[in-house]
Parts: sequence; structure tokens; C-alpha cells
Amino acid sequence: MPDKAKPKTKKFKAEVKQVLDIVINSLYTNKEIFVRELISNASDALEKVRHRSLTEKEIFDKDLPLEIRIETDEKAKTFSISDTGVGLTAAEAEENLGTIAHSGSREFLQKLEDGEATDADLIGQFGVGFYASFMVAKEVFVTSRSYKSEAEGIRWTSKGAGNYSITDQPGLHRGTKIVLDMQEDQEEYANSDRIKELIKQYSNFVPFPIFVDGEQVNTVQAIWTKSKSDVSEGEYKEFYKFIANAMDEPTFTFHFNADVPLEIRSILYVPDSNMEKFHFGRMEPGVHLYCRKVLIQQQAEKLLPEYLRFLRGVVDSSDLPLNISRETMQDSALVARLNRVITGRFLKFLDEQAHDDEEKYSTFFKEFGMFIKEGATSDFERRDELAKLLRFASSAIDDDKYTSLDAYIERMKEKQESIYYLSGPSRDAIEAGPYLEAFREQGIEVLYLYESIDDFVLNSLREYKEKKLVSADQADLKLPEKEETEEKEEETDTSLPENESGDLARWMKEILGDSVEEVRTSKRLVKSPALLVNPDEFFTTGMQRIMQATSNDNKQTGRYILEINPKHKILKQLNDLRISKSQEDLAKVAVESLYGNAMISAGMMIDPKVLVERNTQMLERALGSNKSE
Repeated sequence: MPDKAKPKTKKFKAEVKQVLDIVINSLYTNKEIFVRELISNASDALEKVRHRSLTEKEIFDKDLPLEIRIETDEKAKTFSISDTGVGLTAAEAEENLGTIAHSGSREFLQKLEDGEATDADLIGQFGVGFYASFMVAKEVFVTSRSYKSEAEGIRWTSKGAGNYSITDQPGLHRGTKIVLDMQEDQEEYANSDRIKELIKQYSNFVPFPIFVDGEQVNTVQAIWTKSKSDVSEGEYKEFYKFIANAMDEPTFTFHFNADVPLEIRSILYVPDSNMEKFHFGRMEPGVHLYCRKVLIQQQAEKLLPEYLRFLRGVVDSSDLPLNISRETMQDSALVARLNRVITGRFLKFLDEQAHDDEEKYSTFFKEFGMFIKEGATSDFERRDELAKLLRFASSAIDDDKYTSLDAYIERMKEKQESIYYLSGPSRDAIEAGPYLEAFREQGIEVLYLYESIDDFVLNSLREYKEKKLVSADQADLKLPEKEETEEKEEETDTSLPENESGDLARWMKEILGDSVEEVRTSKRLVKSPALLVNPDEFFTTGMQRIMQATSNDNKQTGRYILEINPKHKILKQLNDLRISKSQEDLAKVAVESLYGNAMISAGMMIDPKVLVERNTQMLERALGSNKSE
């Protein structure tokens, strides 16, 4: 750079060399952060001069546009950034650039009158952020001219080795220009495309135009800082595509601003598709954290709970306490409060959408319901809010429709105290089984669970609005008493006598041995001969079915109770075989087949070789019997 006056060489203050080593070598995780820091400082200077122009009469170069210009030179390996902000006097340059972590911004903010702070949107601290330049530059040159009419221009240079020089520099316009002479291995930052990429990542929403080699880079507005009434539907969609790097359109857009208990400006989007359904791996968090429009953390992991990782968007809060490098947040308790506020408000938003447009919400739930279910099993604090958002198929509604737990409760019978559910691979499979017989007979609604996580969800909830959640295959199932009509037709009880039913159950248990916990007569069966029920209230047959499916040997994972229907013809014939003690081999095969069929009805896997052998034996018996006749 040209030298028009003899420079004065000065030493950094005693502690500066040590602190400078920390800044260069330890403070920042990524060297690229220097671009964000210099732009933040430039934005800071522009915001100051904008405020000064409103409060002071004389401003040097008052008609200059407020903007930031960056120039790169790959041949010379230089990077320069200039602004038309407040600039620096010689004394300010020595004070702000000669002292690590001195904050002109902080002093400026303290002088603002009450009510004017919102006009000064400051984040940069011209001290530590500026010294991030030495991570990539072997020498830094600063020229600056203050907005004060009487001030002269100055030039400041340093190699970051303990000394700096400062001299007068006449003929400058208002503002500051910083030139970085890049280190040999940092020449990527003298590349125009690389700098544009970093600006879009970190500083795209700085409220002043940023030009790189004559082209404006930050063309997308920070619409989350606006009120909802000032943002069009088209702007919401355009911003979604930018922030989510997406081609689709969002299912829901949630624009939430608050001033208490925290200052929050945010826009959250629900995408059109759930990529985890296509087995592309676990989705990464998609919400970025900003502080006064400057990116603090991309894809912030702790900003929202894991089960909301499908969301895309921005959260901006000026209340965030940042560490000295502005890369991480210091106050985890405050971040937890931010998490609670945003999560609670978003779940409320989903509930509002479900009431306003049930069909659209059902479409959302088909795509992203797995995340709501994940939350219901893990987020104990918000379990009630998440339970309201759950949706299930039901025996009372069409196959392509969903119902909420609230809607189920509204349809419950007068004396019904529980919400009943049953899991299975499909509606046809559930309705073909024996478990619904008693419910159909009394007209009691049953929720259908098709996904493996559903059993865990309802088992985890245990109850909803004081209504117990009960699996329809539970052993000690107690249904409401049947309503008796005044004119009751005379019925003939065709059941086996109670003593014979008990003897038959004990005899079948002897044959089945340890395969079952117990054999007993059933009060729920109407048409089917037998079914398996689960003796464990909190470990449903559906959950055991999942465990069996994931085990290597496909063996039975638990012992069940076999309930038999004393009215069914097969059981009466079995009882005859038991009493006559004839054809014991046939009786044994018949009992085992009955048990195998009950296993299949419960959705449990059995050894196909055993099943084939039993069927073969039954066919041989049946065909042999016909031949003898």
C-alpha cells in the first residue's frame, strides 16, 4: 500500500501478544469465520452511522450509500472488505485495534437513549472479531476515515507479531477498508466464488447490501424479522426453498415472534415429504440459529427436541449470550428455555391446524406422524400435547381416515371407561382375527395400530384424559356389561358344562405343556374356537410380535394364555375325544393345531416345518376316516 507519511510503530499492549496467539490458534473452530466477523463489524459500523445521521447535524460524506463491498484478487492473493460506516479516527484506531477485545460497539450501545436501541442492530465487536483476520492473513492493512468532519484519514498495518504501525492517510472517503494479504495455504479466500458461498452461509441476512466483485450476494430478505401481515405467501415459499435448499413447497408454515419471556423471531416449515420414510438415513436438524440476522449455529442440534428434526427454518434471538468467538452459546439454561418456548408454541400450532383442516393435518400425519409418536414416548413434559396430535385408524371410521383420541372419547359408550386398541399388519388382518368378536357384539370402538412403534406409544401413555389405554388382546380384559333389553328372547345355552370345560382346559394344558401359561375358557369369543391373550398388561402381544420378528431364531418370545370357546363345535368334539380316550394321537395333533392357528391369528410366527407336519397328519386322519366309511 502507498505510504504518504512516515508511520509510527507501536507495540500492542502487554497482554495482547498472548491473547492474539489464542485468537489465531484456538478461539475459532473454522478459519472461514473471519469473513463473518469482518462483515459483522462492517454492518455494525454502517448501523452506527445510520443512527448518527438521525441524531447529528454534520456527517462527513453524508450522501454515500450504506453498503459493504468485497474484492478478491487470486493473482495477488488478497481479500479486501470496505464499508461506508462511521470509520475510525487515529485515536479510535489505536484504542479499538491496538487492544484485544475492546468493544467500541458496547460503549456505543451504552450511550443510546432508552427506546432507540432497536434502531441500532449491532452484533460486531471491533476487537476479537477483527483479529480473526490473522488466522488467514500474513499481513493486514486498514485504512479508515471517520464520519466526523474534522477528522483525518488513517492507515493501520500489522503482521500480528506484536507490533502495529499507524500513519495519516489523506484523501479518503468515509468508512473503513481492510485488506488481507493471504498466507500461502489460505489462498482459497482470495477466490470470489468461495467468498460468495461463505456470505450466503453466514451473513446472507445482514441488513445492508454486500457486493462481491461488483455483484450483490445477499438478495434474500430476513423475512422472519417482519410481522406476518407484511410477508406474502410467495415470499414464504421463496424463503423456504432458500433456507431448506428445497424444490418442493412446505406443508405448513409457522411464523412465530415473541418479546417475552425471550425475544424470538422465527419461521419454521414442515416439508412436503419425510425423507426418513425412504430409508435415506436419519434426518439432521434443519433449523438454523441466528443472533440479529447473523448465523450462529447451522442445523442447531439442541435448539429443538430430536423428534422435531424434520422442521426447516430459522430461529433468531438477540437474548442469546455468546462466547467471545460467537460460535457457541454459553448459557445452556437459556437455550433450554428457548427450546421450551418454541416447541410448546409449535405443538399448539399443529393442534390448531388439526382443528382448522383435519384432512390436511391427516396428510401431514401420514408423512410425519412417526416423529410425533417418537415424541410421545420420549418427551414426558409435553406428553399431553403430543397425545392430542396422535392419529389412528379405527373400527368406527373408514379405512382411509384417522381419528384422534379426543374423537374416540366423544364416541365412547356411556359406561365405557377404557380406550381399546389392537395391533396388526393391516385392517383386513385385524378384522379377520378373533379379538374383535366381543367388541363387535357390543358395538365398542377399537383403534387399529399398524406400525411397530404404535404399541410402544400407547403403552407408554398408559392413559389419556383419565381413560385407560387397553390392548384388546389383554388377558384380564373387562368390557362394559351388556345392556339388557326388556324383551329378551329365550336362548338355549349350547356351551359345554362348566365342569367339562374346566376339565377340557386342564387336559389341553397337559398336551401343550410349557408352550402356554394357561388354558382357560373364554368370555369374549363368539365364533372362533380359540385365541391367545397376553398375561402381561404392559407387554402386549403386538410388542412381543415385534421382538419375535427381530430375533434371529424366530422363536416364541413369551408365554401366553390360550382361551377356548366352550360353545364351538371343535371344542365339543375335542371334549368327546378326551372323554372317550380314543384316538389320542389325533386329539394331540388337533390341540396343537388349534394352538398353532391361535398363534397365527395373533400374528405370531411359528415354525413352518411344524405347521406342515401337523396339517399333513390332519389330512391323513381325515382321508383315512373317509376311506373307512
